[in-house]
Amino acid sequence: MELKQQFLDLEKNRRTIYDLGKDVPFSQDDLYTYIKELIKYTPSAFNGQTVRAVVLFDENHDKLWDIVEDALREKVPANGFLRTKAKISTFRDAYASILFFTDMDKVKELQGQFKTYQYEMYNWSEEGQGNAQFAVWTGLEENGLGVNIQHYDPLINAQVASTFDIPDNWQLRAEMNFGSVNTPAGKKDFMDDSKRFKEFK
Repeated sequence: MELKQQFLDLEKNRRTIYDLGKDVPFSQDDLYTYIKELIKYTPSAFNGQTVRAVVLFDENHDKLWDIVEDALREKVPANGFLRTKAKISTFRDAYASILFFTDMDKVKELQGQFKTYQYEMYNWSEEGQGNAQFAVWTGLEENGLGVNIQHYDPLINAQVASTFDIPDNWQLRAEMNFGSVNTPAGKKDFMDDSKRFKEFK
């Protein structure tokens, strides 16, 4: 019997796309529902469900990247900011963005509930983040959309929380952009398998 390859093919097609556009054929309602379902059915340690997400369309998507631009203007030297601003504009050119958060109250609840593993709960919540982000990324890719993921926390946390009414216990972990693919990803290099894997029979 041969192993099925469909999921592997999806993995291979999941790439970081920086040149994104707004030519997306799906409704915002359908996208929001799809993203929610992808996260809802993502595995998490002890079924802790610590991942939270906010999907930003239209002017709210633009507001996110305005916040990032303003935050970096204060941090990046003036002679280098034009390049930073140009990079941020490519994120603004995407169709929409997803903010991924960890519910720290839920993490603390799990720490109290499973005291033997309390010092690992935050680490496992990070695994949940990786699972959720990978699931959403791959799902959007399967539907012909391009995706990239950014990490501007903690620089933008306070302004994001204020602008989008984020609960205090939600810790920002990543910002994901998606949209139509203007320029596909280039060739991806891999390190030698012998340095990454071992097999014992």
